[in-house]
Amino acid sequence: MNNKQVQVGFMGNPNCGKTTLFNAYTGANLKVANWPGVTVEKVEGSFKYKDYNMKLVDLPGTYSLTSYTMEEQVSREYVMSGGVDVIIDVADASALERNLYLTLQLIELGRPVVLALNMMDIVEKRGMEIDLHRLPEMLGIPVIPVSARKKKGLDILMHAVVHHKDREEITPVIHHHVERELESRHAHDHHKEFAMVYSDEIEDKIDIIKEKLKVKYPEMYNHRWHAIKILEGDRAVTDQYPVELPEDFKCDYEKEIINEKYNFIDEIISEVLVNKDKKEASTDRVDRILTNRWLGFPVFLGIMALVFLLTFTLGDWLKDYMSLFISWVSESVQAGMTGAGVNAAVVSLVVDGIISGVGGILTFLPNIFILFLALAFLEDSGYMSRAAYVMDGIMGKVGLSGRAFIPMILGFGCSVPAIMASRALENRRDRLKTMLVTPLMSCSARLPIYVLFSQMFFGEHAMIAAYSMYVIGLLMAILVAFIIHLFDKRKAEFNLLIELPEYKAPSARTIAIYVWEKVKDYLTKAGTTIFIASIVMWFLLNFGAGGYTSDITQSFGSAVGRVIVPLFQPLGLGYWQIVVALIAGVSAKEVVVSSCSVLFGIGNVTSQAGMMNLSTALGGMGFGTLNAYCMMIFCLLYIPCIATLATIKRESGSWKFTGVCVAFQLLLAWFVTFLVYQIGGVFL
Repeated sequence: MNNKQVQVGFMGNPNCGKTTLFNAYTGANLKVANWPGVTVEKVEGSFKYKDYNMKLVDLPGTYSLTSYTMEEQVSREYVMSGGVDVIIDVADASALERNLYLTLQLIELGRPVVLALNMMDIVEKRGMEIDLHRLPEMLGIPVIPVSARKKKGLDILMHAVVHHKDREEITPVIHHHVERELESRHAHDHHKEFAMVYSDEIEDKIDIIKEKLKVKYPEMYNHRWHAIKILEGDRAVTDQYPVELPEDFKCDYEKEIINEKYNFIDEIISEVLVNKDKKEASTDRVDRILTNRWLGFPVFLGIMALVFLLTFTLGDWLKDYMSLFISWVSESVQAGMTGAGVNAAVVSLVVDGIISGVGGILTFLPNIFILFLALAFLEDSGYMSRAAYVMDGIMGKVGLSGRAFIPMILGFGCSVPAIMASRALENRRDRLKTMLVTPLMSCSARLPIYVLFSQMFFGEHAMIAAYSMYVIGLLMAILVAFIIHLFDKRKAEFNLLIELPEYKAPSARTIAIYVWEKVKDYLTKAGTTIFIASIVMWFLLNFGAGGYTSDITQSFGSAVGRVIVPLFQPLGLGYWQIVVALIAGVSAKEVVVSSCSVLFGIGNVTSQAGMMNLSTALGGMGFGTLNAYCMMIFCLLYIPCIATLATIKRESGSWKFTGVCVAFQLLLAWFVTFLVYQIGGVFL
């Protein structure tokens, strides 16, 4: 028997567990984040179910099929393309009222839909029950309870998909609208044909538009859905399918149609949700503090401080052991190569260039691991969307939506996915503003710089000095957005629509996938970008006009650094070694640390002995505490890495905008560092 292919589209509101369910079927190692705007592109996976090859497509989380955001556009274009056999609408059963709006829109499309009720355990925990017999009666589609996290109900859901994919007859809809059915003036009984039935006034207009569409576009799929969208004034549909209507015929019923959908949802909830108010959810009690108008922001800062404390203290304890291992490897390789009579230049390349550069970065792996572990915990527990909600008021005052704070939070991890997450914003101007300020957030690549310089120069206050970089980055991003807003003539008002999911115990599997993906990226960067940068840096510092040299002052690197030094003198960074390290850091911010190791000829710069040798070398040059703090600030604010710049170019589609970002961040970094050094010099 030949295997048949079934293409299934996974749709649902953000935070409904859609991607977790997708992973449960495909085993794909995808990021499962607990806030909207992460899955900004469709992701495909496949598996075999009985005699069927199931091709699954994980679509961006969306609240509706109205194309306001890029997420909604991607999802709508896909389901309208006709390539999908069945739509699995994943709904958070604990927030059924909010999730059913998308369900009704999907049903109206006329394509096979199966409703997967996820998070039923939360419904039970809250003392509620859902009538799983009445709900499919009212919607006219199969309704299957599942648990994505516990992998329950997966087989029955696919069973429903396979048996529902070729349905041709309309599933009977049982509304029990006796009075409304008797009062209806329509010749045909809409209440038995459709789940969502509008008032007679709207239904009359739908019928008129539908007949016009049938005449002009006889091959159109689902004339009723297109008629509804035209009546709503949906620009995408009206532009693609223009139709002549009577002069006095108005197509501005979007609010009325939305209201009638929610009225029907209220009716559904009243019939299918039992014990809705039996007890208050623990989420509501916690949110009284975490999303409080006055406490929300201080709590957010406190949580991020705790994250950084763990990253700094626990990570440093583990880092010491990693440093010992790197030192052992370096000494063993050097002894082996020297004993084998290998050329001194080759030994220097391997030991002082590659092992010193790459090893210095690998030493910070424990810090990176702790940081991403903490962020994964916050994401999967449901807190991160609260951070966007708390920041909505502040962001609105600086001309950005609270939704823009989501990419900024992502920027604490890596600027590349953070820039990509700006797609969740509704218009291009907001996306560009968000892309401009997001790189100002302290990504994990800057963490090794903060740890190294703060530990060398700030002693017991090292953690505070390093944490201040995260606060300064956040404040600078908000300040820059505010200044842009002041000069923006086209000021817009924002209404944040964001799902606040139930708090839940984080999934060990989800956290493991998230952390492994981030650690793998870090290791990959160490094995590629930093490896190459370390070799290039070694070459620049060991070769000059006269060829190979052991005198670093005669190298190409020294010559380049000395030319640029005057520009950095007013910043307290007027040392050619520091300038060369900063230039190298454009490839990847971690390279600043590995470059210092190569520049100062210190084998393991992150060990206690290595940091002592580096601080002694820097101190001998006149580089002190204030200089170290200025170094950290400049690294925070100056040009983002090559990968981030490439992402900005791809997302903006503009070399000009990318160039503006580069010039802007260079000037901002120079100006802020200049102020800190000049003002700090008065007091220190």
